[in-house]
Amino acid sequence: MTRFLTDVPVDIDRDPARLRAAEELANPAYQNAKPSWLSEAFSWVLEKLLSFLDTVDSAVPGGIFAVLLLVVVLIVLVVVIRVRSGPLATSAKSGKAVFAGQRKASGEHRKAAEEAASRGDFDDAVREIFRAVVRSLEERALLDEKSGRTADEAALEAGRLLPDVADPLRAGARLFDDVHYGGIPATEAGYRSLSELDERCRRARPVALAAG
Repeated sequence: MTRFLTDVPVDIDRDPARLRAAEELANPAYQNAKPSWLSEAFSWVLEKLLSFLDTVDSAVPGGIFAVLLLVVVLIVLVVVIRVRSGPLATSAKSGKAVFAGQRKASGEHRKAAEEAASRGDFDDAVREIFRAVVRSLEERALLDEKSGRTADEAALEAGRLLPDVADPLRAGARLFDDVHYGGIPATEAGYRSLSELDERCRRARPVALAAG
């Protein structure tokens, strides 16, 4: 026993100590007990995730559930914006166009309106007389022949050049939409008001718009 104690070195230099520590750690018993790199990586990710959730829970009222709710709200907002400005909005807008198919001459629309009114079909009469108004403006080059133009757009664009009939044009556009797309029954008075609008637009002279 005395011999064993005297064999143990008392003073070990720094480099030999480092070498002996490395040799000891290289022992298979230590290596088998050490976790794999995958386990260490998983532990690190889990630690960071829990730390993040703790931070969120303390910084945001309601914690992680509030964050999830915020994410859902943001997704809904993105969908709404897409619907209002993307292809779905374009589809809905084109669905309320004044001209559904091939354009006729304004005189043909006017004649169709008169025939519909004579048989008491004021729904068709209102549709056709407003189309006569818009088509006449296109024939006079006051409106471009643009596919998918709505009644409101036609009234707004034409009203800039024909300010004297701007208000009646907007009222006529609302009547057209109410009857054609809203399913509201037209009246003879409504048809007569659009016939008068047609005459006024045909007599009206455009004003010059200021440049810029």
